Amino acid sequence: MKILVINTGSSSIKYELFDMAGHEVMASGMAEKIGEEEGLIIYKRNLINGESTEKRETGVIADHHGAMNRIVALLVDTEHGAIRDKNEIAAVGHRVVHGGEAFHSTTIIDEEVIAAIKRNIPLAPLHNPPNLVGIEVAGSVFPNALQVAVFDTAFHQTIPMRAFLYAIPFDLYEKEKVRRYGFHGTSHAYVAEMAAEYLSRPLSELNLITIHLGNGASMAAIKNGECVDTTMGMTPLAGLVMGTRSGDVDPALPFFLADHLKMSPKEIDALLNKESGLKGICGTNDMREVITKMGEGDSRAKIALDLYTYRIRKYIGAYFAALETLDAVVFTAGIGENSSYIREMCSRGLNRLGMEIDLDRNKLPGSGISEISSQDSQVKILVIPTNEELKIAQETKKAIANSLK
Repeated sequence: MKILVINTGSSSIKYELFDMAGHEVMASGMAEKIGEEEGLIIYKRNLINGESTEKRETGVIADHHGAMNRIVALLVDTEHGAIRDKNEIAAVGHRVVHGGEAFHSTTIIDEEVIAAIKRNIPLAPLHNPPNLVGIEVAGSVFPNALQVAVFDTAFHQTIPMRAFLYAIPFDLYEKEKVRRYGFHGTSHAYVAEMAAEYLSRPLSELNLITIHLGNGASMAAIKNGECVDTTMGMTPLAGLVMGTRSGDVDPALPFFLADHLKMSPKEIDALLNKESGLKGICGTNDMREVITKMGEGDSRAKIALDLYTYRIRKYIGAYFAALETLDAVVFTAGIGENSSYIREMCSRGLNRLGMEIDLDRNKLPGSGISEISSQDSQVKILVIPTNEELKIAQETKKAIANSLK
């Protein structure tokens, strides 16, 4: 079975084509700057011998339909194509950011599902509309393939009311569905499953804290295999300090900015989402640059890193309390997988919680799952590469199998 995974943004389409017989990536790439003066399409074909070929095209990409048609043309190209005919693709798995309370699992897309995604647009105005465009385009380009939605929020739907509810008038939850939803669910679910496999234990018996650290960052508390709390909220703005997002702030801050600096709601939204976090404190959201600047004596970079890692340690302590017992802490995503400094700083001072990092193990490069806790550590500290695209493909295949029962 061949499954195409796509992640549609307002001006981009990222894609990976999987052969599910061996969970192999046959081809991948992206179309970006759709609708702009000069777009770019990248197509990478993985060969049987382990090598790959890459093709890049520049030019105007009028719209998402044009981008998807060009991607299909590259996939079936007689010289570089990964498949002979687009009808070889059995299903298209879509990353959909916000499923609200309507979706607790991966779902085959029909008119009711599309209507529900539309109803959740107020909760994710920047993400759900382009996700819907991707569904529409893929449905027209691949009329014989099943379309499947994999929701970022679904994994967090097991969170109890005491963790997802905000202490505001209850009508706002009942009528407007204002509550904590959480995101990065596909990544948290994937690394939790990989941790269970690595530890040779059923996921249903494990308590984990998973830490997804990319430009966006979030944590999840997983009790007996189910998520019971997460750092992001109704939107991806809450929780940890991120590349350009503020994370947790005093809820009254926007009123202060509006009253004293006469900022508009749109300006405040841009400030908190695009100009804050690491970038707001030290001028860059690239963690490698921040660490380099700190090494060169930049005091702002040091402040940014102290704040970034302190917030993570604080949430580790909070989630330890929520879980009561803890089997493993998992670092994942670009920063979590690649920055030994960040992992070290996030793990410091937690010995009383049974969590002790091995500094030498932590610095060793690794491409797969790495165990970086000391031999005396009661809690395992793991580094597990995430693979959200593979998880989406797996979920898509599972949804197809369930529909045939």
